[in-house]
Amino acid sequence: MSLEILSPAVIVGSALLFIVLERLFPYTKGQRLFHEGFFSDLFLYTFLQSYVLAWAIFGFIYWLDNLSGLSRLRLMADIPVWAQVVFFVITHDLYIYLFHRWQHRNKWLYRLHEAHHSPREMDWISGSRSHSLEILINQTIEFAPIIMLGAAPEVVVIKGMIDAVWGMYIHSNINVKSGALQYVINGPEMHRWHHAKGKGNSVNYATKLAIWDWLFGTAYLPKGEKPKVYGLTDDSYPLSSPDLPFLQRLWDETKSYVLQHAVAFRPFKRTAPPSAPKVKPSQRLEEVAL
Repeated sequence: MSLEILSPAVIVGSALLFIVLERLFPYTKGQRLFHEGFFSDLFLYTFLQSYVLAWAIFGFIYWLDNLSGLSRLRLMADIPVWAQVVFFVITHDLYIYLFHRWQHRNKWLYRLHEAHHSPREMDWISGSRSHSLEILINQTIEFAPIIMLGAAPEVVVIKGMIDAVWGMYIHSNINVKSGALQYVINGPEMHRWHHAKGKGNSVNYATKLAIWDWLFGTAYLPKGEKPKVYGLTDDSYPLSSPDLPFLQRLWDETKSYVLQHAVAFRPFKRTAPPSAPKVKPSQRLEEVAL
């Protein structure tokens, strides 16, 4: 079976498996399958946005490569495919950790990252909610080195498949207990704390390898505690309602998708300068007389 067929089959099969496991072994019990934003997360963010951005991202990368001719050097041609995949998974994961951490510390970058933190329920599909510009930045930086360093073509497909499956896994509502592995490999135990309301802005930035958080002092995995509320502290952020009639809900989620992109460019609130102390007219006359 070709990778072009195997990759989507693995992704869809993994999604179905996560759905079943969430029903059998839920971390948060009673959570809805069709939660707030489910249809926009699946059809607009996952399918439509990913398809359109893939054309833009790879079009730009191939244009850049034709301009530079770098891939013709075939710098990675003699390295086994499995080693190429391991190399790009590790190096890109370190980049994502560092960039993700910067996003939470830079007010402009965080505006692009807000959409990803807006879901109030964590499950296999909620991680797909990401602003288009954030995806453009991260996936261009992810796939450009693979193509321009002359890696095997299948590395792009395998890397994309790993990203998709792992993204669903770390956001899933499965009561996973990976024990000591959580010090090396990232999973839902740590990542759900990153989405916890308030606390998540300063902990657990890693995606695939939790080791980055433990090495750089940003790991947070308290024993005997559970995150209770997910989402943004900004209650004015545009979200849809899951309690509307079906057709009205589709329209509401489409509108929310557009607004979630537009709201990233809202102006920052200006801090008013400290007001000068009030001076009575009699005091001014005394100062003039002096």
